[in-house]
Formats: sequence, C-alpha cells, structure tokens
Amino acid sequence: MGIIGFLVAGLIIGALARLIKPGKQNLSLLATLLLGIVGSVIGGVIASAIGTGSIGELNILGFVVAVIASVLLIGVAEGVSGRGKVNA
Repeated sequence: MGIIGFLVAGLIIGALARLIKPGKQNLSLLATLLLGIVGSVIGGVIASAIGTGSIGELNILGFVVAVIASVLLIGVAEGVSGRGKVNA
C-alpha cells in the first residue's frame, strides 16, 4: 500500500473510531488522521503476527483491530489532554 493509501486508510479508520467512541471528542482532523494511522499500524502488526497477511495488506482482521486500537488511542488522547474528565 502506498503512502497515499496508508493516509486514506488512516483517516477512514480514525473517523470510524470517532464514530464508535461514545461522547464528543475534541480532536482535529490531523489528530484523527494520526490516531488512525497509528491504529492501522497496530492492527497491521497484530494481523501480521497472527499470520493473516503482511503489515501493508488491507485485510478484515487487521482493519477491525486497527479500529479497536484507534478507539483506545482516542480514549488515551482524551485522558492525556484532560478533556475526558467528568466533573462531579
């Protein structure tokens, strides 16, 4: 997959992760793209380790793991920035 394909996949994965994660996220388009790219790398590494393909291939398992990783990364990003806190 080329650089453009990797960026598009990262943006799609990041956008899906934001749709899945409940609540409002105050993330820019760039942050969504970066979290999606990191999630897609994590998904590719896990799918490659399981033996379903290489890290550069787009497969169902890698895509699902990438979206899950991106949802978790969004939660981490919110926690680090302090935006995910609930005032009691």
